[in-house]
Amino acid sequence: MADDQPWKIPPIVQELAAGGVQEPPSRYVIGEQDRPALAAASMPEPIPIVDLSRLSAAAADGAGADEDEVAKLLSALQNWGLFLAVGHGVDPGLLAEVMEVTRGFFNLPPEEKQKYSNLVDGKEFRFEGYGDDIVLSEDQILDWGDRLYLIVEPESQVAHGLWPAQPPGFGGVLREYTARCRGIAGVVLASLARLLGLHERRFAGMMDEGLAMTHARFNYYPRCPQPDRVFGLKPHSDASVITVVLIDDAVAGLQVQKPNDDGGVWYDVPIVPNALLVNVGDAIEIMSNGFFTSPMHRAVTNAERDRVSLAMFYTLDPEKEIEPLPELVDDKRPRRYGKTTTKQYLAALYERFARGARAIDTVKISAAADGCDQTRSGREDDGQMIDLFFRERRFLR
Repeated sequence: MADDQPWKIPPIVQELAAGGVQEPPSRYVIGEQDRPALAAASMPEPIPIVDLSRLSAAAADGAGADEDEVAKLLSALQNWGLFLAVGHGVDPGLLAEVMEVTRGFFNLPPEEKQKYSNLVDGKEFRFEGYGDDIVLSEDQILDWGDRLYLIVEPESQVAHGLWPAQPPGFGGVLREYTARCRGIAGVVLASLARLLGLHERRFAGMMDEGLAMTHARFNYYPRCPQPDRVFGLKPHSDASVITVVLIDDAVAGLQVQKPNDDGGVWYDVPIVPNALLVNVGDAIEIMSNGFFTSPMHRAVTNAERDRVSLAMFYTLDPEKEIEPLPELVDDKRPRRYGKTTTKQYLAALYERFARGARAIDTVKISAAADGCDQTRSGREDDGQMIDLFFRERRFLR
């Protein structure tokens, strides 16, 4: 209960920043060894820009895929785990509207935003709504940012009462953008399947099974007086199949590590006008048996300007078993990951994210050999927390 554990209810960061704090409170300050440099490292090679229209047009015509575009996509995924998508079919005007309603929501008076709070009765955390991420321990380092988290697909799982009525048009803009992103996800998933020599519906078909969901996370990162002492969002990889991100077109702040880079170097993701960032998630890493790698990324802040973004996470049915696809396991490439489910994996994600650790380490075969496979050792309290999330889907509509 939050009544006797007040540390579970941190303040809204936007209100902290507006109050003119001269330095971040201690709960937000990260250890010196983990602090972000004010200037990221120079990129060894640029993140490829992939034209999705050239991939989808070739597939639609039944022609062979555009070899140059396929090569760029493969290079992007192998070297970065992500790419910048153009030719995605989302009108620049709609992208601008999404940014406008996002900023419009976070600029509402505090009492208006609290109507959509992720604290039930001001004390019990729920995953959807406005506020902070879940706090699991008193010594957890908090992120310098606020968020609005909503389920946007399927319609049966949408909690309409948590969709903001203000600013005007928020719901309509989000619905249109969700529909456009669904098309992008289809093109990307078909392309990933073809790269692996699979039927193009191998991954996309999974998104039509059961209660596969799309989650929208609106992020707000206020100005910070000492940006080198905090994270806007701590380092992590996504639990999703794929993630589509609309990043702020005026303020940089998203950073990424190259997959399998033991040096731990962080690079700024560049701003490309009207481009969307697409990254593979942990579910694809597992199902591809490590052919694709889910990238570690983080958000940093600055002292001069606030920043917003919108991430769309595509996840499988809660009970869907996630494991390497049998077509991608053989003597030359043995199985590298154990079996889990979406629900079990999310339990690991939330617990590990709070500690700054990676959930995917719990299903790697090396970890499973030590008893860490989520099919056998998911923590009971984490499982109860995720069960609560899926029970909420039945009454928040």
